[in-house]
Amino acid sequence: MNRSLATSSLWILATTAILVAALVPFDPLLSERAQGLPRGVVAFNERITDFGTFRWMIYGSGFLVILTYVVGRASADETRAGRARTGGRLSLYFFLTIGATSALVHLVKLIVGRARPALFAEYGAYSLTPFAYDDLYSSFPSGHSAAVGAFFGAFSMLVPRLRPLFLLGALAIGVSRVVVGAHYPSDVAAGLLLGLWTAIATAYLFARANWLFRFDARGWPLPKSATPPKGQ
Repeated sequence: MNRSLATSSLWILATTAILVAALVPFDPLLSERAQGLPRGVVAFNERITDFGTFRWMIYGSGFLVILTYVVGRASADETRAGRARTGGRLSLYFFLTIGATSALVHLVKLIVGRARPALFAEYGAYSLTPFAYDDLYSSFPSGHSAAVGAFFGAFSMLVPRLRPLFLLGALAIGVSRVVVGAHYPSDVAAGLLLGLWTAIATAYLFARANWLFRFDARGWPLPKSATPPKGQ
């Protein structure tokens, strides 16, 4: 494994563990307070929360992979074919990042089996039922948060100068999952960081193939369009 990827993975794992451990004791209180916000705030979060679904991201990026491949193969114009290849690699980056995140998050959900906030009255906030095969026991980690963590994480790797904006977008969708009563805050933190890690790991794979990314002097993947720092 690339040393920089190993270091990044350890940092994200440590951050996830610290955030989850810090949030878990406050999950019931924060969840109750979030759901008790003014009706207008809750309604706004209900409108934006389903942006974080895996289905449209996977289908959309998969369709673009196929479309750009067909255009590239059918085009006699080398410039247009080259642009189609680049577009195909961009689509493939999103497709693999989001698809891998979906597989990982559903596996963890199944193994952990945390009861959702809807079952708080019956089981409390810390009930675990592994391998329940029931959506009511799939609270940890948040799938919507993982999806937007991967989606906006991929954008943040491709356009580093806008990284704070993309990360705020992911956080907004993650918070909406608590406001609408679908998840606890610790579920959201774990989901966001899982998606972000997958976006980083996929960027490393693409950099090794010299697709879209290149490695800087520290071994971190940068978009190939980025200007190298002085002295590099």
